[in-house]
Amino acid sequence: MAAPGLRPGLGRLFEMPAALGRVRRAYGTSQAFAEVLRLPKKQLTKLVFPLQELERHLVPDSKHEFHLKIFDPSLEDIARAESIFTATAQNRIEYLSSAERLDHAPALPRPEVCFIGRSNVGKSSLIKALFSLAPDVEVRVSKKPGHTKKMNFFKVGKYFTLVDMPGYGYRAPEDFVDMVETYLKERKNLMRTFLLVDSVVGIQKTDNIAVEMCEEFALPYVMVLTKIDKSSKGHLLKQVLQIQKFVDTKTQGCFPQLFPVRFLLDLPCRYLHSLSTSA
Repeated sequence: MAAPGLRPGLGRLFEMPAALGRVRRAYGTSQAFAEVLRLPKKQLTKLVFPLQELERHLVPDSKHEFHLKIFDPSLEDIARAESIFTATAQNRIEYLSSAERLDHAPALPRPEVCFIGRSNVGKSSLIKALFSLAPDVEVRVSKKPGHTKKMNFFKVGKYFTLVDMPGYGYRAPEDFVDMVETYLKERKNLMRTFLLVDSVVGIQKTDNIAVEMCEEFALPYVMVLTKIDKSSKGHLLKQVLQIQKFVDTKTQGCFPQLFPVRFLLDLPCRYLHSLSTSA
């Protein structure tokens, strides 16, 4: 039985050891994932459901402002997503090619998901975390903004292609707008866009441009909040509420639930695994 007072997704995580045994038999799980699932409940909640951790500090009347249950994967869903991102002989995960223009991009039949965001928002770090179970895939991470200059295409098994877009803002490629706008507007197999926003500084003017492109082209997109471990809890809560209000009142195509991530021991990345595979 699920622990009382917990939302369904978290309750399922605590149906141990039977649930964990079923998942291991069906999909197998990484050692890191299995170890996280053995953490004390409070620590596990903080890692798996960072928004729920923040919700505890809200006054009751404002709790409805958080959307926590729209996307609520089960333990089995998360494990299945992790298996999709695990490189094996049967599930090849690999870098395919890079392109500066859409007409140079590979013609691929699989669905695509792309990641965009300001320079130095942590996009490469997030993608590197998503590919942590594919050690042969090299994702270069740099402390200098503007490191990614081209669109980089990665094959994720037979399931989809992940596209790493150049960062916008400081040190963005000169042809960034033409490159990215053309891709977002004309790429027929683009199923979902992940828009990364720095949770420390919130939505900036350059982020608004990316939002406007997604809205103009009627793209389904998700707002991912990076660097949540870089702020105090109070500052993070303030930023999350402001960004949630922006999504609720200023967007139509954005998925209403925010996805906060950190890059140390990042189980929330598993949620992006799940959301990517649901595209």
